[in-house]
Amino acid sequence: MFDQQTYIKRRKFLQEKVGEGLILLFGNEESPMNYTDNTYHFRQDSTFLYYFGIQRPGLVALIDLEKGREVIYGEEYTVEDYVWRGPQPTILDQAALCGIEEVRPTKELSTILSQAQASSTPIHFLPLYRAENQQKLQSWLDIHPQEIMSKRSLDLVRAVISQREYKSQEEIEQLHQAVDVSVEMHVAAMRFAQPGMTEAQVTAEIHRVALAAGGNISFPIIATKDGQTLHNHYHGNTIQAGDLFLVDAGFENPMAYAGDLSSTFPVSPTFTPRQKDIYQLTLDAHQAAIDALGLGIPFKAAHIAACSTIFDGLKDMGLTKGNTEDAVEAGAHALFFPCGTGHMMGLDVHDMEDLGEVWVGYEGQAKSTQFGLKSLRLAKPLEVGHVITIEPGIYFIPELMDLWRGQGKFNEFIDWDQVDAYRNFGGIRNE
Repeated sequence: MFDQQTYIKRRKFLQEKVGEGLILLFGNEESPMNYTDNTYHFRQDSTFLYYFGIQRPGLVALIDLEKGREVIYGEEYTVEDYVWRGPQPTILDQAALCGIEEVRPTKELSTILSQAQASSTPIHFLPLYRAENQQKLQSWLDIHPQEIMSKRSLDLVRAVISQREYKSQEEIEQLHQAVDVSVEMHVAAMRFAQPGMTEAQVTAEIHRVALAAGGNISFPIIATKDGQTLHNHYHGNTIQAGDLFLVDAGFENPMAYAGDLSSTFPVSPTFTPRQKDIYQLTLDAHQAAIDALGLGIPFKAAHIAACSTIFDGLKDMGLTKGNTEDAVEAGAHALFFPCGTGHMMGLDVHDMEDLGEVWVGYEGQAKSTQFGLKSLRLAKPLEVGHVITIEPGIYFIPELMDLWRGQGKFNEFIDWDQVDAYRNFGGIRNE
């Protein structure tokens, strides 16, 4: 955990931002894999961590803005729990570390919330992504899970984003550590991968590095020879000489800050000439995006710079044609780059995505519905304290190629015969 004053100051800022009513913040429960006692690795809710720092399942926090009262609700472990878990600190001990003096049993929360509803006191809660927390909300406030998004507190969403998007120096230090280990994970993959291995063997080596560093992975590892599939979690192929191998993996450190890096390398000692050309173009797009960054400049400008660089570079190779600005505006580049250039980083690998991309990345402005551009998670102006990824890529997706060619789409911008020669190329991403 950070120093106690960090959490006290964060909650004070939140209270001033929201102003009135009750703030209800859910921690996460254990999540069973296939029966109650066989659970997935526990991961606390990131917003709960941000304000309280407690990595323990089954907690809910209530902040009463009228009374200035902060309470954590939960159930203490029993002797039977100690048999399986070993000695554990009490909730009160953990709460004291973040400046909370009052801990109550969860059963008391229902009465307090009912009284607040009866007196028309505003109850602020965030969108909920875990079913067990949705069920709690339904039990306490009679809000059906399908109604949560419409009834969530936009004031609370904006208040949380207005804090979490600006990373403090102590947070940046945590992110550096998470990225350093992420680098080690990727370098390990490059050194380990050999022709004849399975993707699963390389994936295991990547995961080993994360566990040995005292944390875990920040998202399921992507390690594949089929890099054209953007989120490919299948690891059943055997890698061979001549293959490109794409790794997208990051480390989550003990404080739950996330790294997120992508790399693409040849299984052979060197790239083929065609692989080298496309690889270099992804690096050029990466640099173009970085060059477009600046305080007060919308991140969308970096995305457009990457898209334009990719289209121009492919034009030099004979795959694309026509006016680049027109092609990018029309979305023709998305045949090769159908996703966004980056996203915010922090306690989440896509930071605060559970709060809604339209607020985190667009300040409430509507997102584009255009294929490719609609997948850009971050478009708003950049400010001091923002931490972001840059991850342009070039992907040759046979199913997308066949669909658009069959539709006669973008014939004025795409040389389909030349593109077809790359249908088995795969994909490259560097982040």
